[in-house]
Amino acid sequence: MKKALYFLLKLLLYIVSLLPFALIYMISDLLYITMYRVFGYRKKVVFENLRKSFPDKSEDDIKNIAEKFYRFLCDQIMESAKMLTISEKTVRKRFRLNNVDEIHRHFNNNRPVIAVTGHYGNWEWGILIISILVKSPVFIAFKPIKDKRFEYLINTMRSRFNAVLVPMKSILRKISECKSPYILVLVSDQTPARAEISYFTQFMNQQTPVFLGTEKLAKLSGSPVVYSHIDRIRRGYYECTFETLFEEPNITAEKEITETHTRKLEEIIKRKPELWLWSHRRWKYAPVEDAGRAALDQQLL
Repeated sequence: MKKALYFLLKLLLYIVSLLPFALIYMISDLLYITMYRVFGYRKKVVFENLRKSFPDKSEDDIKNIAEKFYRFLCDQIMESAKMLTISEKTVRKRFRLNNVDEIHRHFNNNRPVIAVTGHYGNWEWGILIISILVKSPVFIAFKPIKDKRFEYLINTMRSRFNAVLVPMKSILRKISECKSPYILVLVSDQTPARAEISYFTQFMNQQTPVFLGTEKLAKLSGSPVVYSHIDRIRRGYYECTFETLFEEPNITAEKEITETHTRKLEEIIKRKPELWLWSHRRWKYAPVEDAGRAALDQQLL
């Protein structure tokens, strides 16, 4: 049964990926009505996240951001389906890199690059354009999921232009094996598993657990840390701007890299909040809960 459903999903994605963009966005408009107006997909999570992140905004403002977010989310879902067959020419037309020379500057100095970004803008298309325009190995870190068929399908779409998808636990081994300058792309705003939480920081007005992987990998490899800001120019058109945050990670203070790229994402979100993934349960773990749980465990011992 699962095999048949997977085949049908792949067939549907293939058919959708062949549709012209005008039709893609018509379907997206219908999807918005279905997800937001009819079923209210994760509406409680989205509104709770927005209210806590923007306590000074009125309810009308929160509603306005939420509606824009759902419209963008539906666009992104449909745009992601296009990845199965999208051509290099179309990617180049619809997604521009403003300053890819910033990456090549590090490569010319024989240095690999760690590019950090968030679930902001169309990060999936961002993988494609970086793979096309960066003429060195491109490694994309990903968090494995239980459904291996679906994982394989998604990663096949992401790697169409020769990006290499690397499970998060295998990153260090993969980059240590690479003998030439590379770019490693990390999406930094995922929520760590409870057992992996070791650091909280203030992010979007809330105490937030964050991965320290970007900082650790940068210091282990001595790689410059570059922020990759993906923005939407207009519907279906994007741009990516690279900014080097740290040239020499090994001379930074503890948590400085983590705090800096987290503040950078926060600044970007506040400027145009509808492009961030508000339906993600980013704040399901709180430091008070973890401290209380640790105290209870100590008592039981």
